[in-house]
Amino acid sequence: MTAEEPRLTQDTRLIVETGAAARVAAIVEPVLEGLGFRLVRVRLSGSQTGGSTLQIMAERPDGTFTIDDCEATSRALSPVLDVEDPIAAAYNLEISSPGIDRPLVRPSDFDRWAGYETKVEMAVAQNGRKRFRGFVLGSEGTKAKLKRTDAKADEPAEVLLPIEEIGEAHLVLTDDLIREALRRAKAAGRAMDDEDEEFDEDGEDAAEDEPETDDVVLVRPATPRPVRADAAPKKMKTHPHPGRNAGGGQGPKPKGPGRFAKPKPTR
Repeated sequence: MTAEEPRLTQDTRLIVETGAAARVAAIVEPVLEGLGFRLVRVRLSGSQTGGSTLQIMAERPDGTFTIDDCEATSRALSPVLDVEDPIAAAYNLEISSPGIDRPLVRPSDFDRWAGYETKVEMAVAQNGRKRFRGFVLGSEGTKAKLKRTDAKADEPAEVLLPIEEIGEAHLVLTDDLIREALRRAKAAGRAMDDEDEEFDEDGEDAAEDEPETDDVVLVRPATPRPVRADAAPKKMKTHPHPGRNAGGGQGPKPKGPGRFAKPKPTR
Protein backbone atom coordinates (compact mmCIF):
# COMPACT_ATOMS: atom_id res chain seq x y z
CA MET A 1 0.00 0.00 0.00
CA THR A 2 1.42 3.37 -0.99
CA ALA A 3 1.42 6.48 1.13
CA GLU A 4 -1.38 7.91 -1.00
CA GLU A 5 -3.86 5.08 -0.48
CA PRO A 6 -4.86 5.78 3.16
CA ARG A 7 -5.60 9.40 2.26
CA LEU A 8 -7.65 8.40 -0.76
CA THR A 9 -9.67 5.75 1.04
CA GLN A 10 -10.40 7.80 4.15
CA ASP A 11 -10.71 11.43 3.05
CA THR A 12 -11.86 11.28 -0.56
CA ARG A 13 -15.57 11.72 -1.18
CA LEU A 14 -16.95 8.46 -2.54
CA ILE A 15 -20.60 9.55 -2.63
CA VAL A 16 -20.57 12.18 -5.37
CA GLU A 17 -22.95 14.12 -7.59
CA THR A 18 -23.98 13.76 -11.22
CA GLY A 19 -25.03 16.19 -13.92
CA ALA A 20 -24.98 19.92 -13.22
CA ALA A 21 -24.20 19.37 -9.51
CA ALA A 22 -21.09 17.40 -10.50
CA ARG A 23 -19.90 20.30 -12.68
CA VAL A 24 -20.33 22.67 -9.73
CA ALA A 25 -18.50 20.28 -7.38
CA ALA A 26 -15.50 20.13 -9.72
CA ILE A 27 -15.31 23.93 -9.64
CA VAL A 28 -15.83 24.60 -5.93
CA GLU A 29 -13.92 21.71 -4.33
CA PRO A 30 -10.40 23.07 -5.07
CA VAL A 31 -11.47 26.52 -3.81
CA LEU A 32 -12.78 25.03 -0.56
CA GLU A 33 -9.59 23.04 -0.05
CA GLY A 34 -7.60 26.24 -0.48
CA LEU A 35 -9.62 27.76 2.38
CA GLY A 36 -8.98 24.74 4.60
CA PHE A 37 -12.52 23.31 4.21
CA ARG A 38 -13.90 20.07 2.78
CA LEU A 39 -16.79 19.72 0.39
CA VAL A 40 -19.61 17.57 1.75
CA ARG A 41 -22.33 17.88 -0.86
CA VAL A 42 -23.61 19.94 -3.78
CA ARG A 43 -27.34 19.94 -4.45
CA LEU A 44 -29.34 21.85 -7.05
CA SER A 45 -33.05 22.11 -6.31
CA GLY A 46 -36.03 24.01 -7.65
CA SER A 47 -36.92 25.06 -11.16
CA GLN A 48 -34.17 25.05 -13.76
CA THR A 49 -35.88 27.97 -15.54
CA GLY A 50 -35.58 30.29 -12.54
CA GLY A 51 -35.86 30.38 -8.76
CA SER A 52 -33.57 27.40 -8.19
CA THR A 53 -31.24 27.00 -5.19
CA LEU A 54 -27.64 25.84 -5.35
CA GLN A 55 -26.69 24.38 -1.97
CA ILE A 56 -23.02 23.88 -1.17
CA MET A 57 -22.42 22.01 2.08
CA ALA A 58 -18.94 22.23 3.57
CA GLU A 59 -17.04 21.70 6.82
CA ARG A 60 -13.67 21.92 8.49
CA PRO A 61 -11.71 18.67 8.88
CA ASP A 62 -12.95 18.45 12.50
CA GLY A 63 -16.59 18.67 11.31
CA THR A 64 -17.28 22.25 12.43
CA PHE A 65 -18.45 25.12 10.22
CA THR A 66 -19.33 28.55 11.62
CA ILE A 67 -21.21 31.51 10.19
CA ASP A 68 -17.83 33.22 9.61
CA ASP A 69 -16.78 30.17 7.60
CA CYS A 70 -19.98 30.51 5.58
CA GLU A 71 -19.20 34.16 4.86
CA ALA A 72 -15.64 33.38 3.80
CA THR A 73 -16.82 30.55 1.57
CA SER A 74 -19.48 32.70 -0.08
CA ARG A 75 -17.00 35.50 -0.81
CA ALA A 76 -14.58 33.03 -2.38
CA LEU A 77 -17.07 30.99 -4.40
CA SER A 78 -19.40 33.68 -5.75
CA PRO A 79 -16.93 35.25 -8.23
CA VAL A 80 -15.63 31.84 -9.32
CA LEU A 81 -19.15 30.59 -10.07
CA ASP A 82 -19.95 33.81 -11.93
CA VAL A 83 -16.92 33.35 -14.17
CA GLU A 84 -17.31 29.60 -14.76
CA ASP A 85 -21.11 29.90 -15.09
CA PRO A 86 -21.92 26.16 -14.68
CA ILE A 87 -25.68 26.79 -14.42
CA ALA A 88 -27.50 28.62 -17.21
CA ALA A 89 -30.49 29.90 -15.22
CA ALA A 90 -30.50 32.31 -12.26
CA TYR A 91 -30.21 30.70 -8.83
CA ASN A 92 -29.79 31.43 -5.13
CA LEU A 93 -26.45 30.38 -3.66
CA GLU A 94 -26.79 28.65 -0.28
CA ILE A 95 -23.73 27.84 1.84
CA SER A 96 -24.43 25.54 4.78
CA SER A 97 -22.89 23.31 7.41
CA PRO A 98 -23.60 19.55 7.36
CA GLY A 99 -25.88 19.82 10.40
CA ILE A 100 -26.36 17.22 13.11
CA ASP A 101 -28.19 14.66 10.96
CA ARG A 102 -25.40 15.08 8.44
CA PRO A 103 -24.68 13.21 5.22
CA LEU A 104 -21.95 10.56 5.30
CA VAL A 105 -19.86 10.78 2.13
CA ARG A 106 -16.36 9.59 3.09
CA PRO A 107 -15.05 6.41 4.74
CA SER A 108 -13.77 8.62 7.55
CA ASP A 109 -17.35 9.83 8.15
CA PHE A 110 -18.45 6.27 8.89
CA ASP A 111 -15.49 5.86 11.25
CA ARG A 112 -16.09 9.18 13.02
CA TRP A 113 -19.78 8.48 13.62
CA ALA A 114 -19.55 4.81 14.49
CA GLY A 115 -22.20 3.81 17.03
CA TYR A 116 -24.89 6.14 15.72
CA GLU A 117 -27.90 5.28 13.60
CA THR A 118 -28.01 5.93 9.87
CA LYS A 119 -30.30 5.56 6.88
CA VAL A 120 -28.77 4.45 3.59
CA GLU A 121 -30.30 4.65 0.11
CA MET A 122 -28.28 2.63 -2.39
CA ALA A 123 -27.84 3.75 -5.98
CA VAL A 124 -27.04 0.11 -6.83
CA ALA A 125 -29.16 -2.57 -5.17
CA GLN A 126 -27.42 -5.05 -2.85
CA ASN A 127 -29.01 -8.53 -2.95
CA GLY A 128 -32.22 -6.98 -4.26
CA ARG A 129 -32.38 -4.29 -1.54
CA LYS A 130 -31.75 -0.56 -1.84
CA ARG A 131 -32.70 0.75 1.62
CA PHE A 132 -30.84 -0.03 4.82
CA ARG A 133 -31.17 1.27 8.37
CA GLY A 134 -28.90 0.47 11.26
CA PHE A 135 -26.00 1.51 13.47
CA VAL A 136 -22.70 2.52 11.89
CA LEU A 137 -19.85 0.13 12.73
CA GLY A 138 -17.17 2.03 10.83
CA SER A 139 -15.58 1.35 7.46
CA GLU A 140 -13.48 -1.39 5.92
CA GLY A 141 -11.52 0.08 3.04
CA THR A 142 -14.10 1.64 0.74
CA LYS A 143 -17.07 -0.17 2.31
CA ALA A 144 -19.36 0.94 5.13
CA LYS A 145 -20.17 -1.57 7.85
CA LEU A 146 -23.65 -1.47 9.38
CA LYS A 147 -25.48 -3.42 12.07
CA ARG A 148 -28.97 -3.46 10.66
CA THR A 149 -32.09 -2.69 12.66
CA ASP A 150 -34.38 -3.53 9.73
CA ALA A 151 -33.03 -7.04 9.03
CA LYS A 152 -35.50 -9.90 8.76
CA ALA A 153 -34.99 -13.22 10.49
CA ASP A 154 -33.40 -14.82 7.41
CA GLU A 155 -31.14 -11.81 6.63
CA PRO A 156 -27.68 -11.06 8.07
CA ALA A 157 -27.60 -8.47 10.84
CA GLU A 158 -24.29 -6.98 9.66
CA VAL A 159 -23.64 -5.84 6.10
CA LEU A 160 -20.81 -4.27 4.13
CA LEU A 161 -22.02 -1.69 1.63
CA PRO A 162 -19.76 -0.28 -1.13
CA ILE A 163 -19.67 3.44 -0.40
CA GLU A 164 -19.26 4.33 -4.08
CA GLU A 165 -22.59 2.58 -4.79
CA ILE A 166 -24.49 4.51 -2.11
CA GLY A 167 -26.85 7.18 -3.41
CA GLU A 168 -27.34 8.89 -0.05
CA ALA A 169 -26.49 8.15 3.58
CA HIS A 170 -27.24 10.38 6.56
CA LEU A 171 -27.40 10.13 10.33
CA VAL A 172 -30.74 9.72 12.09
CA LEU A 173 -31.52 12.56 14.49
CA THR A 174 -31.69 11.13 18.03
CA ASP A 175 -31.13 12.53 21.52
CA ASP A 176 -27.81 10.68 21.78
CA LEU A 177 -26.64 12.13 18.49
CA ILE A 178 -27.60 15.67 19.52
CA ARG A 179 -25.70 15.38 22.79
CA GLU A 180 -22.63 14.00 21.03
CA ALA A 181 -22.74 16.68 18.33
CA LEU A 182 -22.94 19.41 20.97
CA ARG A 183 -20.07 17.87 22.92
CA ARG A 184 -17.88 17.75 19.82
CA ALA A 185 -18.81 21.30 18.85
CA LYS A 186 -17.81 22.54 22.29
CA ALA A 187 -14.54 20.63 22.18
CA ALA A 188 -13.72 21.93 18.71
CA GLY A 189 -14.60 25.50 19.70
CA ARG A 190 -12.37 25.30 22.75
CA ALA A 191 -9.46 24.00 20.68
CA MET A 192 -9.90 26.62 17.95
CA ASP A 193 -10.40 29.60 20.24
CA ASP A 194 -8.06 28.38 22.98
CA GLU A 195 -10.60 29.46 25.59
CA ASP A 196 -11.04 27.71 28.94
CA GLU A 197 -14.52 26.62 29.95
CA GLU A 198 -15.75 25.63 33.38
CA PHE A 199 -17.27 22.18 33.77
CA ASP A 200 -19.13 20.74 36.76
CA GLU A 201 -18.34 17.38 38.34
CA ASP A 202 -20.55 15.51 35.85
CA GLY A 203 -18.55 16.90 32.94
CA GLU A 204 -21.36 19.20 31.77
CA ASP A 205 -20.85 22.85 30.95
CA ALA A 206 -21.45 24.95 34.05
CA ALA A 207 -23.05 27.68 31.94
CA GLU A 208 -26.71 27.19 31.18
CA ASP A 209 -26.56 28.45 27.63
CA GLU A 210 -25.78 25.85 24.98
CA PRO A 211 -24.83 26.28 21.33
CA GLU A 212 -27.64 26.23 18.83
CA THR A 213 -28.45 22.92 17.21
CA ASP A 214 -29.68 24.43 13.94
CA ASP A 215 -27.64 24.16 10.77
CA VAL A 216 -25.48 27.14 9.84
CA VAL A 217 -26.89 28.45 6.56
CA LEU A 218 -26.07 31.51 4.51
CA VAL A 219 -28.21 32.30 1.46
CA ARG A 220 -27.34 34.96 -1.08
CA PRO A 221 -29.56 35.66 -4.10
CA ALA A 222 -27.78 35.51 -7.40
CA THR A 223 -27.90 38.29 -9.96
CA PRO A 224 -30.54 37.36 -12.54
CA ARG A 225 -29.08 36.55 -15.93
CA PRO A 226 -30.44 38.43 -18.97
CA VAL A 227 -33.06 36.51 -20.88
CA ARG A 228 -33.17 36.92 -24.65
CA ALA A 229 -36.65 37.90 -25.78
CA ASP A 230 -38.23 36.06 -28.69
CA ALA A 231 -38.35 38.02 -31.95
CA ALA A 232 -41.68 39.77 -32.59
CA PRO A 233 -43.75 38.19 -35.36
CA LYS A 234 -43.49 39.98 -38.69
CA LYS A 235 -46.53 41.97 -39.80
CA MET A 236 -48.05 41.35 -43.22
CA LYS A 237 -47.98 44.32 -45.57
CA THR A 238 -51.44 45.52 -46.55
CA HIS A 239 -52.74 48.09 -48.99
CA PRO A 240 -55.61 50.51 -48.38
CA HIS A 241 -58.84 49.65 -50.15
CA PRO A 242 -61.33 52.53 -49.99
CA GLY A 243 -64.09 50.38 -51.41
CA ARG A 244 -64.13 47.98 -48.44
CA ASN A 245 -65.50 48.69 -44.98
CA ALA A 246 -66.95 52.10 -44.32
CA GLY A 247 -64.51 52.57 -41.44
CA GLY A 248 -61.53 52.63 -43.77
CA GLY A 249 -60.50 48.98 -43.49
CA GLN A 250 -57.48 47.61 -45.28
CA GLY A 251 -57.19 44.70 -47.62
CA PRO A 252 -55.32 43.39 -50.65
CA LYS A 253 -55.42 45.52 -53.83
CA PRO A 254 -57.95 44.02 -56.29
CA LYS A 255 -56.74 42.81 -59.65
CA GLY A 256 -58.54 43.38 -62.97
CA PRO A 257 -61.44 45.70 -63.78
CA GLY A 258 -63.63 44.43 -60.99
CA ARG A 259 -66.91 42.57 -60.95
CA PHE A 260 -69.17 45.58 -61.73
CA ALA A 261 -66.96 47.39 -64.27
CA LYS A 262 -68.77 48.67 -67.40
CA PRO A 263 -67.94 46.73 -70.57
CA LYS A 264 -65.93 48.50 -73.23
CA PRO A 265 -67.97 49.67 -76.27
CA THR A 266 -67.50 47.69 -79.46
CA ARG A 267 -67.30 49.12 -82.90
